[in-house]
Amino acid sequence: MNRKPCILVVFSVLLMAMTAAVAQELPAAKPESVGLSSERLERIGAAVQRNIDDQRIAGAVTLVSRHGRVAWFKAQGMADREAGKPMRPDTMFRICSMTKPITTVAAMILYEEGRFLLDDPVSKYLPEFKNPKVLVKPASGEPYSIPATREITIRDLMRHTSGITYSWNPDLGPIYRANNVGDGILQYDGTIADSVKRLAGLPLLFNPGDRWEYGLGIDVLGRLVEVVSGKPLDEFFRVRIFEPLGMKDTYFYPPDSKLERLAAAYTYYPEKGLNRFPETPITEGSFVYSADYPYHGPKKLFSGGAGLVSTAADYARFCQMILDGGKAGNTRLLSRKSVELMTNDQLGKIGPDQGFGLGFAIDGVKAPLPELGSVGELGWGGFFYTKFSIDTKEQMIVIFMGQLHPAGDLSLDQQVHELAYQAIID
Repeated sequence: MNRKPCILVVFSVLLMAMTAAVAQELPAAKPESVGLSSERLERIGAAVQRNIDDQRIAGAVTLVSRHGRVAWFKAQGMADREAGKPMRPDTMFRICSMTKPITTVAAMILYEEGRFLLDDPVSKYLPEFKNPKVLVKPASGEPYSIPATREITIRDLMRHTSGITYSWNPDLGPIYRANNVGDGILQYDGTIADSVKRLAGLPLLFNPGDRWEYGLGIDVLGRLVEVVSGKPLDEFFRVRIFEPLGMKDTYFYPPDSKLERLAAAYTYYPEKGLNRFPETPITEGSFVYSADYPYHGPKKLFSGGAGLVSTAADYARFCQMILDGGKAGNTRLLSRKSVELMTNDQLGKIGPDQGFGLGFAIDGVKAPLPELGSVGELGWGGFFYTKFSIDTKEQMIVIFMGQLHPAGDLSLDQQVHELAYQAIID
C-alpha cells in the first residue's frame, strides 16, 4: 500500500481543521453572504499557487474580510522549504512597516487622553530634539548643517514630514550608520531610547513640514509613547491594543514556544532565483538588514516603525478596529473622530501623489486610483513582502503575508488585492 497519498490526505484534513479553528476566532461567512463570489475568490489561490510553482515565493497567507466577516482565508506553499514545513493559517510573519499604523494608534490613544496635541513640538516630550538642524550639501566642499526653520511636531512624525529619513538615503544614511541608529530590521544592542537619542543629534534631510520623506519618525513616535505613558512600548501595545483586540500572536520578539511558527525569510534575485535568506546580514550601501532579529541578538529594541511579528488573523483584528471606527465589539480603543482624522489626507500639496493620513497611505484622494479599489482606501506594506488594505466604502479588508526581500519584479501582493476586488458581486 502506498502511504504517501494517505499522509497527504491526513495533512490536508488537518490543515482544513486548523484553518477552520483560526477562522472561528474571527467571524466567518460564506462569500456570497457578504457580496463576494466564491468562484472568483479562488482566483487568489490560483495566482498564489502559480507563483509558488514558479518558485517566485515560498508560500503566503491571504485573507479577505467583508462586512466584518472573513470570506477568504488560505495558507499556501511552505513556511520553511528547507525544513519541509508547510504554511499554516497561524504562521507568524515579520510585518516590518505594518508596525507603523499600530504605533500611530498607540500615540492616538494618548492623544485622546489629553497628553499632548498633534502640533506640539516633539522636544516638549523628548528634549533632545530641541533646536534641530538641517543638512546642507554644497556643490563643492564638505556638507554642513544650519538651524531648521521650525521644530518637528508630533503630526510631522505621524505623516512623515519631519525631515527624518532611513539609512538607505544616500545623504543621511551613512551618517545614521556611523552613529549607530537602529531601524528595527537588524540586530541592535540597545533600546529605542538609545537609538532615538542618537538620531536626535543628527541633521534633518529638510525643514520639518516642507515635504514627505518615509523615515524613522515612527520610531521616534514609539519612544514618545514610552515617555508619555511611562511604559515600555511592548507593554503599552500589549495592554492597550493587543489584549483588547485579541491579538494573541503579535510581538516584537515572539516567545520561544511560538518561534517554530515564524516563517523563514527568502531572497529573490533574477540571476539566482529564490533562496533562503542568508545567515549573515545583507548590505546595500549604508543600509544593512537581517531576518534573524526576532529571535537572535539582544532583543531590546522595540522599533515602533518596523519591529513587530504578527499573523494574518491578528492583523485583520487590528484592521477591523479601524474599519469599525475605533472599536472592537464592546471595546473602544479610539473615538470615531480620531479615526476620521487619521484616515483623511494630512499632506495637502506636500509630498507624493498618494495621500497620507496619520499612519496610513490613502488612495485616490490626490490622483486617480491606479488599480481596482475605492477612493479613500487605506493601506501600507512591510519590508518582507506583506501588505494590507482597509476599505470603509466596501467594508473590506485584504491582507497578504509573505516573507521575501528583495522580491525582484514580483507584484503578487498587489495582484491579490485586485483579485479580491474583482470578486465583489453585490
